[in-house]
Amino acid sequence: MTLTTRQQSIKDEFIRVRNTWAPQWESILRNDCDFLHAYLKLSAVPLSHNRLEDKVKEFIYIAVNASSTHLFAPGIQMHLKAALDFGATREELMEVLELTSTVGIHASNVAMPILAEVLQEEGLRKPAGSDDSHRQALKRRFTEVQGYWDPIWDGALALDPDFFEAYLEFSSVPWQTGVLAPKVKELVLCALDIAATHLYKPGIKIHMRNAIRHGATAEEIIETVEIASVIGIHGALIGTPMLDDAIAAARAS
Repeated sequence: MTLTTRQQSIKDEFIRVRNTWAPQWESILRNDCDFLHAYLKLSAVPLSHNRLEDKVKEFIYIAVNASSTHLFAPGIQMHLKAALDFGATREELMEVLELTSTVGIHASNVAMPILAEVLQEEGLRKPAGSDDSHRQALKRRFTEVQGYWDPIWDGALALDPDFFEAYLEFSSVPWQTGVLAPKVKELVLCALDIAATHLYKPGIKIHMRNAIRHGATAEEIIETVEIASVIGIHGALIGTPMLDDAIAAARAS
């Protein structure tokens, strides 16, 4: 079906601003071009402000799409390609994915302190005993490698130092051998926690503060927040082609 003049104008503007197009966007365009245009203007704000390097913007998009709380495969593919087009290296993109893979630890960050409270209330909390020096050594090591300490780690460290140590090794890889600047690492981690499918408030504050301490500006953090704030469109990206299929099937029956 031929596009109307307005639909074609919006499509041309979308491709010019976002440098991409896909059948899913075409489906939204044909069903409600005004909605697509409004989304384009929303998503274009951080692109027009242009405070972050283009490839770093793509790192943020990759992180929020690849997070285990979201896993929007079309977005991962699109933004990996865009990042490469902007000059990102394999090592940089692998590091973004490694940082993204740490988001699962938030289950422990939330649950371990709650378990500690329950054990204390039930009289089952064991004293630290002879393991305390080991815990303190792990705390110092974490602080040295990752550059900070926060009480959210106290639960896992207290209840299972072996697990904490294994996580420390896992999460430290991009900090010890990675190629991204610490500021960029922190912006990626911040985006993961900001995403609407996660909204991990303790981590948001930790990584915003860390990013600032590594040289990030308020404007760069704002741009990160804005980029992470548009993943709601993925409901329409997945749902609108299904709507087309459902209508076609209904008409054929």
